[in-house]
Amino acid sequence: MIKTDKLRIAQVAPLWTAIPPRNYGGIELIMKLLIDELVARGHDVTLFSSADCETSGRLHPVVEMNLTDLIVGGNAYCYEYYTNSMMAEVLRESGNFDVIHYHLSNAWLPMAAAARAPGLFTLHTSTMCDDEWVFNRWPTVSVNGISHCQMRAAELRSGRKFPIVYNGCDFDAYNPLFESGEYLAYLGRMSKEKNPLGAIRIAEAVGMPIVLAGQPQNASEAHYFNEEIKPLIDGVQVRWIGPVNHPQKNEFLRNAAALLFPIQWDEPFGLVMIEAMACGTPVVAHRRGSVAEVVDDGLTGFHAGIIDGMAELVEPALKLDRRMVREHARSRFGYRAMVDEYMSIYRKILSTGVQ
Repeated sequence: MIKTDKLRIAQVAPLWTAIPPRNYGGIELIMKLLIDELVARGHDVTLFSSADCETSGRLHPVVEMNLTDLIVGGNAYCYEYYTNSMMAEVLRESGNFDVIHYHLSNAWLPMAAAARAPGLFTLHTSTMCDDEWVFNRWPTVSVNGISHCQMRAAELRSGRKFPIVYNGCDFDAYNPLFESGEYLAYLGRMSKEKNPLGAIRIAEAVGMPIVLAGQPQNASEAHYFNEEIKPLIDGVQVRWIGPVNHPQKNEFLRNAAALLFPIQWDEPFGLVMIEAMACGTPVVAHRRGSVAEVVDDGLTGFHAGIIDGMAELVEPALKLDRRMVREHARSRFGYRAMVDEYMSIYRKILSTGVQ
């Protein structure tokens, strides 16, 4: 058991995007908040990541640039080469840490079992049978989820409970607006699962303009965008502004009347919902995945059991007190509470060897 209050903590990042992210990158944004707060509390934090990351901790670069930029530039092709190399370096250095926190796919969880320091894998994606197999095969590696809905099936099938740590948000990084805007907002990937088409249909049904932010992330999403979304963009009732950085996102969300979140898949969390709330903007969502855990019906927004039912919830959402939307969300999802939860898990791992 570690006797000092100061821990030596390694944070292991996915290599797809720089930290902090320039535009899209929910995991990377969460990691920045986590690392900055751990350092502020006096812990010794090392970030294993690409060299183009910025951190208040100690940077251990394993590749010169994030993999997205390398692949787009034709300088890399296979993600696995780089992550395997990073895991080799983590294992080599593992004796220098008290705990290692991984934010990778569970495909790399077996390697963590060979580390000289105990590890925590945070699952940021939906669970599959492969994840459940590896959880059961290597039970000495602790795992946590980011919502109850994400881990429920795995818990039932494995007979194992997983701690849940909700993602947090730096509410002070958002400048709220407490007067309702004139347009509805959609922010996310241009994919069938995220359903910007559904958002457009909801806006049409309530007679409000909609502004879309985000972009396709792969060839399949580009096809969907070109076939289903682009023909509907008229620059008046339906506008598309592309990807947004943090200042642009803040302005976009704070000036919206409401955020539409008409997902067609079981989203493990949905950080954009909290970001909208941080701006005072209520959320109208399809009740799938974590939505019912994140949106408090009648307080920070509303959720419907079917997408077609979302349109009738827009008007009551616009009547919500935007100050209360922000303050209630802050009380639940402030990032320091997230860090408290992770510190509790670290301490439990160190004192018992299991989660």
